[in-house]
Amino acid sequence: MQELKTAWEALAYGGPMVYPLLLLGIIAMVIIIDRAATFARCLRLPSTLFDLVETYGFSWDDLERELKRLPPANVYARFFSVIASHRTQPAWWVESRAGDEAGSIEKTLGRGLWVLETIVTAAPLIGLLGTITGMMQAFKVIGGSGLVAPTQVTSGVAQALIATALGLLIAIFALFGFNFFNRMQSQALDRMERLGSRLADHIRLDQENGESVESPSPISAVREGRAAR
Repeated sequence: MQELKTAWEALAYGGPMVYPLLLLGIIAMVIIIDRAATFARCLRLPSTLFDLVETYGFSWDDLERELKRLPPANVYARFFSVIASHRTQPAWWVESRAGDEAGSIEKTLGRGLWVLETIVTAAPLIGLLGTITGMMQAFKVIGGSGLVAPTQVTSGVAQALIATALGLLIAIFALFGFNFFNRMQSQALDRMERLGSRLADHIRLDQENGESVESPSPISAVREGRAAR
């Protein structure tokens, strides 16, 4: 308890800019905890399901049994279920439905990441603002009288340094979180794209009845959209 009191007293020297910085730090922590829980719940891909999709000529019944074992929030269950449920439809319809679902999954995984990205940029700038106000306070003391009050000068310098350090610390914390979850999201979408292509190949084999059927990757629309961004 005494340590927390001492830490708070030290932060209080940072001036008014400490409060918005602490707010940004709390927001970043809440988002990181929320994304960690969401990713742990949604991105589990059992090895049995992965091996089944990679198997040539697998049974759709086996795939549906594997999908039923996963929770509804699982992104692979959502994506594969859309493809499996429309496998008797034309290829362009399967691609359209799967592309829509992949776009929805991308939004689900990326929810809140833009806030982390904003904090990465905003926290150092707010810390810099605290630095400027602290140095202005110190220079005001020096220039306001012929005598220099050392305690007032060091108070302004302390405000400048604490605000800068706190802003950088929060930005680094948010940056690591943003890059980690952004990387996890990208890997999940790439894995869905590859496995979606396997399902599309299986649908193409099932639909071969003397007609030429073209079935591009069900997630190709999302891939093109990500490339455009």
